[in-house]
Amino acid sequence: MPRFLSIVFIFIIAYNTAFAGEGMWLPQLLKLLNEKEMKSMGMKISADDIYNVNKGSLKDAIVHFGGFCTSELISSNGLLLTNHHCGYGQIQSHSTVENNLIKNGFWAKTHQDELPNAGLTATFIDYIDDVTSKALLGVTPTLTAAERQSIIDKNLTAIRETYKLESYQNVMIRPFFDGNQYFAFVTTVYKDVRLVGAPPESIGKYGSDTDNWVWPRHTGDFALFRIYAGKDNKPAEYSKDNVPFKPKHFLPVSMDGVSEGDFTMVFGFPGGTNQYLPASAVTQVLETLNPAKISIRETSLGIMDKYMRQDEATKIKYAAKYATIANYWKKWIGESMGLQQTNAVDKKLKYEADFQKRLAPDSPYKNLLSDLGKLYKDIDPYALANDYYSEIVLRNVDITSYMGVLRRLVNAYEKNGEKGYNDMLQRVKDNTAGFYKDFDSQIDQEKMTVLLTMYVEKLDKKFVPDFLQRENLGMNTAESYDQMVKDQFQLCSFTSEKEALAILNLSPDKAVSAIKSDPMYALAAGWADFYSKEISTPYNNIKRELDLKLALYTKAQMEVFKEKRFYPDANSTMRVTYGKVNGYQPKDAVTYNPVTYLDGVIEKYIPEDYEFDLQPRMLELYKAKDYGPYADKTGKLPVCFIGSNHTTGGNSGSPAIDAHGNLIGLNFDRVWEGTMSDINYDANICRNIMVDARYILWVIDKYAGAGHLVKEMKLVNPKKVKKSKK
Repeated sequence: MPRFLSIVFIFIIAYNTAFAGEGMWLPQLLKLLNEKEMKSMGMKISADDIYNVNKGSLKDAIVHFGGFCTSELISSNGLLLTNHHCGYGQIQSHSTVENNLIKNGFWAKTHQDELPNAGLTATFIDYIDDVTSKALLGVTPTLTAAERQSIIDKNLTAIRETYKLESYQNVMIRPFFDGNQYFAFVTTVYKDVRLVGAPPESIGKYGSDTDNWVWPRHTGDFALFRIYAGKDNKPAEYSKDNVPFKPKHFLPVSMDGVSEGDFTMVFGFPGGTNQYLPASAVTQVLETLNPAKISIRETSLGIMDKYMRQDEATKIKYAAKYATIANYWKKWIGESMGLQQTNAVDKKLKYEADFQKRLAPDSPYKNLLSDLGKLYKDIDPYALANDYYSEIVLRNVDITSYMGVLRRLVNAYEKNGEKGYNDMLQRVKDNTAGFYKDFDSQIDQEKMTVLLTMYVEKLDKKFVPDFLQRENLGMNTAESYDQMVKDQFQLCSFTSEKEALAILNLSPDKAVSAIKSDPMYALAAGWADFYSKEISTPYNNIKRELDLKLALYTKAQMEVFKEKRFYPDANSTMRVTYGKVNGYQPKDAVTYNPVTYLDGVIEKYIPEDYEFDLQPRMLELYKAKDYGPYADKTGKLPVCFIGSNHTTGGNSGSPAIDAHGNLIGLNFDRVWEGTMSDINYDANICRNIMVDARYILWVIDKYAGAGHLVKEMKLVNPKKVKKSKK
């Protein structure tokens, strides 16, 4: 038995002591670790049906969408289903005031009508290898963090060179269990992915920010794309001559729906979790980092919202940006609430007390927790300053973020002359076009004024550059940064695309000179240099030691708690999670059922409200109860349902799969009380939210009149087949 498998097998002896919904499992290990439990929960297919390298299996229908979401194939012609919010940037890019696809939706009538999306990729996992022994060759417990990582990096480079890949294949190697194991993923990447269909935001984003991360939910969060390939069915750059991709496997769509207690499996690419952190880390999240990030984003969102409500063009321009910033703002609020509600820190402390009690007097882990506590105390002010800089300069103030792009161009020139400059210039111009399409200098100026003030007032003075400190600007301690920021924007040569391109079209030497003489560039570059020296460098120095201790702590937990089931944290690699359709009780006297219906959509309807407005077509169909074959046995149209599957960011767009391997829904969110599942999974309140497949079909067929897309799918009734055999 391979070393990794033996380690994992040892630590799942008490398999039944863990709640079945918890865990994000590697698909190639399901046969060894999970198949028996999955079948006991109702699964009818085998582990080989889920992951198989010799024939088509479920994993061949699961696609990494753009590198940030999950999607799945639902037809033999490359039809791809994902979330509306995953395809929101593409939908927005094709929208104008005159042809607003966000507001009105889009449905291609023919393949020729499907819209290309430059840069959008669809990635398949061909196979997965355990490379732990090769990755950790030469690694010893006495190495420093830097020495350890240097050896591992060299090993990973050597491992990659052993793979003989096609031009369209890649190999990525990822650490698991905080660097105690490594797996290689061989992938195939398709680069021609076209928009096929999207409901209007009154369906795809229904409830918007009010309902985000909330149950009961009534959002039809889905969109359709299609993968195109060359005539040999292999990846190809976009061409009108490309043809729809023919997959090894696609998911049939179940018309039977769900009932409470039904088995559910979610297959996808979860982004990141931290299940094995010490209490000191959770305390830092609760008391330092989340409050700061929530406050920054809340301020930024308030400014954008003010302008978006005043003007339709601004709403379109800032729609995707607003949604991106709002998403994790609300997630962090729910995460903090859930951690407090479930007493996560106290649970960690009790767990750590048990850990210490089990250690032998001469254990090498004896001082591990105290060392971690000290490191978290040391890193705390730097972590806070790091988040303030990242959130303000890189994420919420657009102009300073764009200055970072220009700085890379300047650095290329200063390092490699005109060749380096010209090699990067087109990428910068492409970035420039996308940047100004969604940029408003008035909004950005207001955001920079308010957020800069927050930065100066909330951080220790040592984290504020001299040139931003009030006394050095001739300002009193209570004075606003309004005039300073106003002057910066007035003197800036990059507040419009026309101005920016005028400089970028100069000769390299003149362009670089103009960029470096710009006051906004000088401010951003100076701030970046200060950040690197005074915040990032000391932060990363501590973090390297912290990461080394965390890796040791994860290893120690697996050795000490031999009866505990361990699974690797999410890291944007392919995972399977399984559970059941289940309601929950978030607080005293409140019980949530697991399914919502179209009736609830109508109950929330508020005419002319951007979050809860509905188009006339929806109201007409509801009034006529025109649900076609998509209603449940009570005659109602299901919209969403919840389950106990352990999901996180990156699982957006993941298929909800039934016991027979059919699509029953589309994962798109978690309940607010359970967003802390990234850190502390709690079976009582952690639930994932899915759009019911029948609602998706109804919207496509009855609402949009795009029945030709439904005909392309394979619709099945596994429950009826089961009954007929009895």
